[in-house]
Amino acid sequence: MELKTENNKAASWRDYLELCKPKVVALMILTSVIGMLLATTQSVPLEILLFGNLGIALCAGAAATVNHVVDRHIDEKMARTANRPIAQGRLSPNQAVLFALLTGSTGIGILLLFTNLLTAWLTLASLIGYAFIYTMFLKRATPQNIVIGGLAGAAPPLLGWVAVTGEIHYNALLLVLIIFAWTPPHFWALAVHRKDEYAKAEIPMLPVTHGEAYTKINIMLYTVILVVISILPYLTGLFGWLYLSGALLLGIGFLYYSLLMWLDRDSGIKTFRYSIIYLMVLFAIMLLDHYLVEKTVYLRQF
Repeated sequence: MELKTENNKAASWRDYLELCKPKVVALMILTSVIGMLLATTQSVPLEILLFGNLGIALCAGAAATVNHVVDRHIDEKMARTANRPIAQGRLSPNQAVLFALLTGSTGIGILLLFTNLLTAWLTLASLIGYAFIYTMFLKRATPQNIVIGGLAGAAPPLLGWVAVTGEIHYNALLLVLIIFAWTPPHFWALAVHRKDEYAKAEIPMLPVTHGEAYTKINIMLYTVILVVISILPYLTGLFGWLYLSGALLLGIGFLYYSLLMWLDRDSGIKTFRYSIIYLMVLFAIMLLDHYLVEKTVYLRQF
């Protein structure tokens, strides 16, 4: 199926899919699924597993679409985003807004039908946080944009957990905290690599406003914080020795790549790519540990 915009450029279903940032949403859904599985020692009801993640994915896609609309003039100036559907005129902003309303409302409706009210409210709050608070305001207002706005992107494991249990648990919040601490070094590594493009687009990313050296130090510090935070679920008894070993090894790898950046031996792209591997493998280890290792709540000894 192809549509024509007022610029007479063809638009296909792939353009609508691209609006949703499918690779980003896929990583979010991975953490959401694992959040569901970690929330219980029993099997997750199939309707929650399928429709809960579908609802979360649709809402995440709606938020990403709003990001495309708001950032369309920025996207035109950056090589990484210049071929996006709205920037190229294959889709109009109005078409994208309508698509975002449709997908977002459908996602919330599915969550209300198949999960619970708390999951729907938290998902809506995440959508608003990313699409409006971060994209429309924070991104252009402060070099700490990605730190503050990262909370919305860190929510999926909590959403998955709440979809199963109907309540917010401290262990679910620790999963959010891990992604929250992971986001700055992950995104700043890319920002260093794309510093000139962000400067051209007049976006106050940290390497633009404070320089590469300052950003690299912050990447190193946040990576240290991430490694420390990643140990906490072991201390609460959520995970056992398998997770602890994996988290420490992956953390050492992240520190290594952060050090390469600090020593000017990496432009940021290697660190950025490793950060994605880090998060995917860390959450996969969580799942293995959950089913294979018997845990003890060590903090209760104190």
